[in-house]
Amino acid sequence: MRYDLALVVGAGAFGTSIASVLANNFDKVVLKVRSEDNYESLKKGENSIYLPGIKLPENIIPALSWEEVDSLSEKKCELVVSGLPTQGIKVFFSENHDRFENYFKKGVPLVSLSKGIDPDTLELSDDSFFNLFPNHKELITFLSGPSFAKEIMMEQITLVSLAGRSRRVLLNIAAMLEAPYFKVFSNYDVKGLLLGGALKNVLAISGGVLEGLGYNYNTRAAMITRGIAEMLRFGKVLNARPETFYGLSGMGDLILTTTGDLSRNKAFGLEIAKGKSPEEVVKGQRTVVEGYKTTKAAHLLSIKYDVRASIFNGLYSVLYEGKKPKEVIKKIMKLPLGFETE
Repeated sequence: MRYDLALVVGAGAFGTSIASVLANNFDKVVLKVRSEDNYESLKKGENSIYLPGIKLPENIIPALSWEEVDSLSEKKCELVVSGLPTQGIKVFFSENHDRFENYFKKGVPLVSLSKGIDPDTLELSDDSFFNLFPNHKELITFLSGPSFAKEIMMEQITLVSLAGRSRRVLLNIAAMLEAPYFKVFSNYDVKGLLLGGALKNVLAISGGVLEGLGYNYNTRAAMITRGIAEMLRFGKVLNARPETFYGLSGMGDLILTTTGDLSRNKAFGLEIAKGKSPEEVVKGQRTVVEGYKTTKAAHLLSIKYDVRASIFNGLYSVLYEGKKPKEVIKKIMKLPLGFETE
């Protein structure tokens, strides 16, 4: 089935890759961008800033202003995708509230791609969207799963999860996103999907630190396994379903980002292992490392809900308190003995 028009807000790597998936099923995909250099690059058929060297489908069209979006929207908009980072949601959608309220009133669903927790409010992206648009919760969905943007653009087979409240909306969006190399599985557990997508970024940084310090497969496997146990504890206090953490948006994404060389969060951890400060690493790159701020949010959540999370809190002490990674590892290894399932 062909669809008319999709609007993707945010032209980072992942937003651009999802736009390329939608280009299989939509006559036109409008990519709303913020920066002039990215806009000029996209006009030439490539996102040279975030995905250099990869040609985009011809039916992806960039727009710098809302006036340009409207001029390109002679066809009916049937889907909106938000590629904004978690902390950018509230500001952007507040400033453009009326526009998106109108989309929702016309029955246009939204997919959010963000994977993080706001360290200031401790909110996940569903909290932000539902507070802004309380009358349209069934139209708002959340996508997560093991999916490097570059590999999506290369049409590597990719499976992801989409969580929301309405079966009809979820299946409709899944059809819009379906491609020979891209498949969407629906899920009602919004909190579980979002927690998995956010917390795995913290563990990916930890994996990068361990690798950078010279630890190998035994250590990485131990960290992943115990990391999932800690993720489940966070999920329990937010009423997420345990099985979600063993699915695509939990374990699947965790394995990818802790082992794959395309992971921004893992790369961030590798730089920390070299002795660089987090501020120095963040300042030196344009892409958002969601796991950095999510580490702080997870630490605060663990205090608020009394969650035992030695890996998450250990990384917090490295990134925010200046502790040496090897000292933190030694401390974790000296924790009291216990049973594995406790």
